Amino acid sequence: MKLSPRDANGFFRNPDPRAAGLLICGEDTMRVAMKRQEVIANIVGPEGEAEMRLTRMNGAELRKDPARLLDATREQGFFPGRRAVLVEEATDGLAKIFGTALKEWREGDAQIIATAGQLTAKSALRKLFEAAPNAYAAALYNDPMGRAEIEAELNRAGLRDISPDAMGALEALARGLTPGDFRQTLEKIALYKLDDPAPLTPAEVDINAPASIEAEIDEIFHVLAEGRSDQIAPVMQRLSAQGVLPVTLLIMGARHFRTLFAIASAHGGPAQGIQQLRPPVFGPRRDRMLRQAQRWNVSRLEEALTVLMDADLKLRSAGQKAPALALVERAFVRLAYLARR
Repeated sequence: MKLSPRDANGFFRNPDPRAAGLLICGEDTMRVAMKRQEVIANIVGPEGEAEMRLTRMNGAELRKDPARLLDATREQGFFPGRRAVLVEEATDGLAKIFGTALKEWREGDAQIIATAGQLTAKSALRKLFEAAPNAYAAALYNDPMGRAEIEAELNRAGLRDISPDAMGALEALARGLTPGDFRQTLEKIALYKLDDPAPLTPAEVDINAPASIEAEIDEIFHVLAEGRSDQIAPVMQRLSAQGVLPVTLLIMGARHFRTLFAIASAHGGPAQGIQQLRPPVFGPRRDRMLRQAQRWNVSRLEEALTVLMDADLKLRSAGQKAPALALVERAFVRLAYLARR
């Protein structure tokens, strides 16, 4: 049976004991590993591996010894409880072996959990698990984590008292991180909040969020929009050392000032405009951009966008001889002085 993303998450949390097998496949190996870890923990429990109720093997081992899978499902251990057989790096070449094991499986046998990389809809292994009446297939995609996944990860990390704004900040963070990085960030937040009964705030999310080049790039636009011309050179030097291209700065700068223009020009003023943004912004960044939009007016923001567009045209001009970074820095200085007018 083919599992939808929603049904798959439900199965990972509460695996059906009558299911002979589950295939988890996807391009993101960390996401596949996280879901595999979750479903196995919910089958055998926290002591399952120590009690030898979990058998591990990989695709190469199974290829050399095809009978091993069926034998492992029928092995009986010394400890009571549900058992599982994990086969990692499964491939289409093993479809026949899995088909035999699923056909011979009886209730009470060890459940088969297979993991694989990205498999197309025509994959023999994927089609086998989707068509088998006693098995399931869950294909994981590189989509941002949904609300249900985020809440499950929060529960796993022991984070329960969260303000609405902090939840918004976490959702924004999840859109920019891989599931593995997001889980590590939540563990860091949980350690930070240890013995602190106060609800989690957006500022605390921001403090514990991993630093990134994109965050550094965002900082230069905050510097410009707030008129801090003395900080342009050092930030530009850091970005240049990290390999950020001048054209990237212009593209992202135009995006930042278009966002400010949308906030400032909204019917009802900036306070209404910040609420209408799509995608929305949360936490400290939301407050900061609202203050910036209130500082500028619509005509000056139009002028700022013209400055960025002119710099972009000069940068792309065939006859341009000035260093690209110097051209961009000069445009940024003009923006900072515009902010102080």
